[in-house]
Amino acid sequence: MNILIVDDEPAIADTLSYALRAEGFATECCTLGSDALARLSRGGIDFVVLDVGLPDLTGFDVCRALRRESDLPVLFLTARSDEVDRIVGLELGGDDYVTKPFSPREVATRVRTILRRLHPEPRRHDKADAPDRFTRDADGQRIAYHGHWLPLTRYEYLLLALLLERPGRILSRPQIMAAVWQDDGESLERTVDTHVKTLRGKLRAIRDDEVILTHRGLGYSLTA
Repeated sequence: MNILIVDDEPAIADTLSYALRAEGFATECCTLGSDALARLSRGGIDFVVLDVGLPDLTGFDVCRALRRESDLPVLFLTARSDEVDRIVGLELGGDDYVTKPFSPREVATRVRTILRRLHPEPRRHDKADAPDRFTRDADGQRIAYHGHWLPLTRYEYLLLALLLERPGRILSRPQIMAAVWQDDGESLERTVDTHVKTLRGKLRAIRDDEVILTHRGLGYSLTA
C-alpha cells in the first residue's frame, strides 16, 4: 500500500516515512495541502497521514476536500490536544487522531489497525467463527452474540473482533495490545485484563457460557 504523508516538518515526515517503510508500506511526502490534493487527484494513494497545521491549507480543509471525492482512510497529526479539534477532525471523516509528540511506531501501529479494520484479510478459519454464536457487522463495527447486539465500547469491539479472527488461538497480552491499543503508557496486563473482564460480563449477560478462556502465563483465546 502507498501512504501519502502530508507534513511541513521534514524531520517528522522523514521519520514517519522510515517507520512506515520498515512496516512494508510505500510512502510519498508533501509539505503543502494544495500539493497533497493535486497528488491525491492522480490516484495511487491508499492511505493519508495528514498534519493539521499546514502552511497553506489546514489539514481539516484538505480532508474536507478529499471527502468530496474519496473515502481514503485519514490519520490526523496535530500539535493541538484540544478535544474540540479532535472531534472536528473525526466528524470530517478522519479515521484516527495522533497528538504530537508521538512515536513513529505508534503511528505505524495505528495505520495497520485502521487498515485491518477497513480491509480485513481473508481468513482460513471462517467456519470456526461460530456464526450460530456470533454475527459481526464490520461496517457498523458491532457484534451480535446469539442474536443480541452487544453494547461494546470501541476497544471491546476491537478486542472481540481480534479474538473472532483467530478462534482457538492463544493471543498474548502484548499481541493483543499491539493490535488493539496504541497507548504506550498504559499497563499491558491491567488494560487487557480489565477489558476482557468487562467483555465477559456482557457476553454472560446474554448466555452464561465460557467464551473467552484464560491461559495462565500465556494469554487469552476464544473457544473454537
